[in-house]
Amino acid sequence: MAAATRKVAVVGVSLSDCGRVDEATPYTLHAQAARRALADAGLDRSAVDGFASAGTGVLAPVEVAEYLGLRPTWVDSTSVGGATWEVMAAHAADAIAAGHARAVLLAYGSTARADVKAGRRTGDLSFGARGPLQFEVPYGHTLIAKYAMAARRHMIEHGTTVEELAQVAVQTRANAALNPQAMFRTPITVDDVLDGPMIADPFTKLHCCIRSDGGAAVLLAAEDVVRDCRTPPVWVLGTGEHVSHAAMSQWPDYTRSPAAVSGRLAFERAGVRPSEIDFAEIYDAFTYMTLVTLEDLGFCEKGEGGAFVGKGRLRVEGGELPVNTDGGGLSAQHPGMRGLFLLVEAVRQLRGEAGARQVRGADGGPPRLGVASGTGGWFCSAGTMVLGR
Repeated sequence: MAAATRKVAVVGVSLSDCGRVDEATPYTLHAQAARRALADAGLDRSAVDGFASAGTGVLAPVEVAEYLGLRPTWVDSTSVGGATWEVMAAHAADAIAAGHARAVLLAYGSTARADVKAGRRTGDLSFGARGPLQFEVPYGHTLIAKYAMAARRHMIEHGTTVEELAQVAVQTRANAALNPQAMFRTPITVDDVLDGPMIADPFTKLHCCIRSDGGAAVLLAAEDVVRDCRTPPVWVLGTGEHVSHAAMSQWPDYTRSPAAVSGRLAFERAGVRPSEIDFAEIYDAFTYMTLVTLEDLGFCEKGEGGAFVGKGRLRVEGGELPVNTDGGGLSAQHPGMRGLFLLVEAVRQLRGEAGARQVRGADGGPPRLGVASGTGGWFCSAGTMVLGR
């Protein structure tokens, strides 16, 4: 974060209806999540003077703010894929710290699943064929193929196995089993993952995120607003962001994600070490994303991610570093740009509001420190936030 004059906290979080939501529009889900986040904070919408959104329409923050009845004096429409929300939250925290806003609302909503079911869009996500992508699209290099190729590079260089990647899906599902709002909760085994239909080698179906509907909202506020809120504050301690590449040919190392930079910056600015973190919420469109992000955030050395995730460390129950405690994009929900959901879950954990999936700190109470790290595109961008109570 930039040099701050005011401390900044997350004071309200919420999800909209998620999973299978056939009758809603994206705007409905934005509004549900926003109203619930404001109610969570105990604030009226008149307290909001900043707004950030992306992924809807052609003027996302303008159109959604109008729908919500907001007239903000600070806005952000940063769009860098799934990392958008961590990057937006960092920008909002800087703006609040500098006195440019007092309370900034981030909101997102998507009917990605319902749209496919109704034939309003296809199931294949396309980023078009202009700019640098024109050199890859003619060869059929899909989004999932980009991730699969990166995973294969890690397997070749570091000996990572497909069974170790499968462990990410297994442990994330175990966490989802504790979350009544998760879309898929039935336990799975490594064999279940390996025996599934091949999507893009080495990824079978369960290596890949689910497709859901859903929305989320997060409200950040200045420290002088905190006293008017009904919830305990979760403080923004440090943030980092980084963009890496658009064309795969310009990515210098397929085994290193941009979280290696955003994470380092976030930890340095927070003044904490990865070893002090109690849990992590990591963008997991594919199992490899979790593994390589854990390495790049410093939870294990480069090349040791396979062994690290293979020892049950990621589970809420009995794990040394619970990861994606709500079930993540692999099992809980994934309605497109999921980064905002990471922040919602991190705040709930730090407040001690996560129910059966609650992580416990060293004192037996809620955890003290958590990290949320989003990834966008095909490891094109990353945003990392360190949060604490």
